Amino acid sequence: MTDIHAVSIELAVTAERAFAFMSDPKAMDRWSFGTWKIVLHEGGLVEGSSIFDGSVTWVRIDADKQRGVIDYHLGKEPSALTPRIMARVIPGDRLDIGAEKCVLSMIAWRTKSMPEERWKRLVASHEFEVFLLKSLIEAS
Repeated sequence: MTDIHAVSIELAVTAERAFAFMSDPKAMDRWSFGTWKIVLHEGGLVEGSSIFDGSVTWVRIDADKQRGVIDYHLGKEPSALTPRIMARVIPGDRLDIGAEKCVLSMIAWRTKSMPEERWKRLVASHEFEVFLLKSLIEAS
């Protein structure tokens, strides 16, 4: 069985605005603790450093605007990326909270080789990151 973690938060902005922020690689180092101090490479490839231990993670963003889904393909090498983090932006009118609001959800899948401490750190980070994202997106 594979562990997953999911967290959601309501945003006081349209789904389009939230989706644009979440799919922007230049915004990642403002909210993602796993990809702090990013370097953007050709083709939208992101190289970021963990705020915790400085380890490098490579990211490719695969955004499907029509579905409101953003897959973050992650890996330690640019040639070996796998989709392990997903963000989903649900328009507020689908949830009866109004068209000027939306819900942002983040889902993470744990790899078999991920140590327990690293998984706990990722879960705690996502729990905090959604509050940081709320502030950043609503202020943008």
